[in-house]
Formats: sequence, C-alpha cells, structure tokens
Amino acid sequence: MNNKYLILVLVVAVVLFGGWMMSQYISYNSGGKLTDTVYTKDVMDEGMPGKEMMDNETPVTQDVADVKVNVTAQNFSFSTKEIRVKQGDTVELTFSSAGGFHDWVVDEFGARTKRLDTGESETIKFVADKSGTFEYYCSVSTHRQMGMVGKLIVEP
Repeated sequence: MNNKYLILVLVVAVVLFGGWMMSQYISYNSGGKLTDTVYTKDVMDEGMPGKEMMDNETPVTQDVADVKVNVTAQNFSFSTKEIRVKQGDTVELTFSSAGGFHDWVVDEFGARTKRLDTGESETIKFVADKSGTFEYYCSVSTHRQMGMVGKLIVEP
C-alpha cells in the first residue's frame, strides 16, 4: 500500500517537473512573450492616441539587400566559414539549424538571430557600415569556444 502512494507521488512529481521544464523552454525561446499586440492604421479609431501621427505618416521603405547569404549550423560548425561584403552593403542573412540548438551573432553590427532548434530558420538584415574583419559565432553554451565561428570581411 505504501509503495502505491510512493509511486503515485513520484509520477506526479515527474509530470509537474516536465511541465515546468516545458514552460521554461517556451518562455526562453519566445523571449518571455507568448503574444504580441500590433496596432495598424486600419484598427485605430478617432479616440485612440497617435491617430493624428499615423494619418500624417510618411511611408517607410525597407532596405533592399545588396548581399544575400545562407548559413546553416550543425555539429558545432557553420556551412559558410567566410562572408565577404562591401562597406555600406545591406546584408540579408538566412540562418538555419540543421542539427542542434544554435544562433548566429556578429557583435560589431548588433546582428543576431534567435536561438533556433533543428529545422528552424530565420532571416535578418543589417548594414555592414564598418570595414574590417569581424568574427561571427554561435553564442549557445560553449559552441564558440568549440570552434563554431566564421569571418565576416567588410571591404572598404
């Protein structure tokens, strides 16, 4: 009889721990945000603050990429070890994880992807506004120290 209660308590503890771990994983991957609210001009009415500003707004154009790069991460390495661009180029980088949990970061340009799991991908854009050779890397755990790095060369 005591063994049944012990087993029941252990099963409940494992289920609760598993649920907690899953909530931590979801919270970590979403940056703590489960939903985002976006207000567009179509849903704003006369009484909402900021409507006047939106009516007088100048259209914003998105940067067109000068250079498009695809980088895939797996087994503590990047598929592309070196990326060459010209200073002032807008770089569009599509990053994919083919194995494991990885991201792509280059500090000097403030460019980084989210941490992605196997099969996920993300596209980011940044302007290479400084010339030089810069290291890009995976910031997950010790991946950088294990050699998960590459070079971004920005030519003047």
